[in-house]
Formats: sequence, C-alpha cells, structure tokens
Amino acid sequence: MIKQKRNGELIIISGTTCAGKGTVIGELLKRNDNLTLAISYTSRQMRAGEVEGVDYKFISHEEFEKKIENGDFLEYAKVRYGEYFGTPKEEVNELLKTGKDVILEIDVQGAQQIKEKFPETILIFIMAPSMTEVKRRIKARGKENNEQIIDRFKTAYKEINEINKYNYVVVNDEVENAVTKIEAILISEKCRVDRIEEISVENEEEIIHEFLVEKEFDNTPFTLEMEKND
Repeated sequence: MIKQKRNGELIIISGTTCAGKGTVIGELLKRNDNLTLAISYTSRQMRAGEVEGVDYKFISHEEFEKKIENGDFLEYAKVRYGEYFGTPKEEVNELLKTGKDVILEIDVQGAQQIKEKFPETILIFIMAPSMTEVKRRIKARGKENNEQIIDRFKTAYKEINEINKYNYVVVNDEVENAVTKIEAILISEKCRVDRIEEISVENEEEIIHEFLVEKEFDNTPFTLEMEKND
C-alpha cells in the first residue's frame, strides 16, 4: 500500500577531529549496498597513499574556480592555506536519482550550506567519547606538533558547539556500536510519514471497503466470491 519516494536520501556525516568518521563510514559502506560515498573535489596536492577518485578528485585552483563560476558545487569552502574543497552537484544528483543513499563527509560549514538548499538532508554528527580520548588519538598518530594539536582542539570545541544544528549525534566509543546506531537512524528515517510518496489501495482491498460500507457492518460473513456475485 505504501510507495516510498524513489530518490535516495542525502546523508551528511560530520564530526570532530579524530572522531573516527572515516572508519565508521567505511564500515557502513561495507555493510549496506545501497549506501555510497560522494567523492569531493579539492585543489590541494595529492598526498602519499591517496588515490585519485577514491580519496578526492584532484584538480587545479583554476579548474576549481571555474567550477565555482559554473555553479557545479552543492557546497564548497576555501580552507586554511588557501585550498578548496567542494561537493559536486551533478554527481550527487545522479546518484540520488538511481535510488542510492548518498553520504557526504563534510565539515559543519558545508553541512549548513547543503541543509539550506535541501531541508530533508539527514545530518549526523560523530564524536569521540571524550576530549581526553581525542588527545590520545592525535598523539597516537604522531603526525602533529604541539601547536597543531592545540589548533585541532580549538576547532573541535567550535564544532561541538554546532551540534544543535544536526539531527543526530553518535558517540564513537566502539566502531561497531557507532555503525549500528547510524543504521538504526537510517532505517527510522525511511519509515517517516513525510518520506512516503503515496498510499495506494489494491483492487481486493477496495472491494472489502465497499462491502463494509454497503452492509453497514451488519456482521454478514464476507468473501470475495460473495462480493463478485452481488
């Protein structure tokens, strides 16, 4: 009876530094065939170990700015050091039309840009269990000096203050738990009444309804054969 909307859902996943967003998203993609990750464009140089079209789509500053002029991005930002990052509009729209649920892994600023254009977007914010755990994870990576660690902490506190702009918050204490929670969120979103396109009634159900109205609930036994003979 219920016909769901054909287009897929747009899902934004953001989070603080070292919240484990990438790991959680990777597990979600492994476990759910209908989920796909939109690949962002960036103007920065490819780093060791990164793969074109998997981590990002790498283009020059000039190419990126041309795409901005053409309106090719759902959202974009110019971050520190002057590098651009952006979510491609056409690629995302095409995936949604096929019924795929599309994940965007973007920051708070980008999430708000998209939410303004697409109010039905599902916004999920991932957090580490504590800032002490964040500190431990940063140090375990061994990639940042003290100044960079302090800068990451400042950014994390600013992002945490934006949680009220999201629909859901998930604490990533264990990856399995976080993935299960997000899957539950997505299932519940699919069941929302405002995501139903239409409700239709089959022929046999229409016959039953007409019989009940005509007989005024007089307790007459009902069969489809009886209705066909009336």
